[in-house]
Amino acid sequence: MSSIRIRTKRIDGKLQIRTLITHPMEHGRNIDKSTNQPIPAHFIQELTVKHNDKVIANCAIGGGVSKDPYFAFMLKGGEPGDKITISWVDNLGRQDSEEHIIK
Repeated sequence: MSSIRIRTKRIDGKLQIRTLITHPMEHGRNIDKSTNQPIPAHFIQELTVKHNDKVIANCAIGGGVSKDPYFAFMLKGGEPGDKITISWVDNLGRQDSEEHIIK
């Protein structure tokens, strides 16, 4: 199951793309209360949004973003049947991707 949820909605001739990503987004400065040791950094470094396999946004993200981040984008155009793909890569090399077909 993907860690990415995608929703799209038409607003005034544009397409709103909303995504919620399940990810711990740990910046590495918090202390684990049970061991009294720092929790290792684990955060998304790169977020990519594609429309029909064309990159429309490539975002560099750091540890300052909160757990389970939410992102929203506006796209001019976007027709029913078009494909939106969102993917991420984190600082540990893990990655995920999800596709959504516009209705």
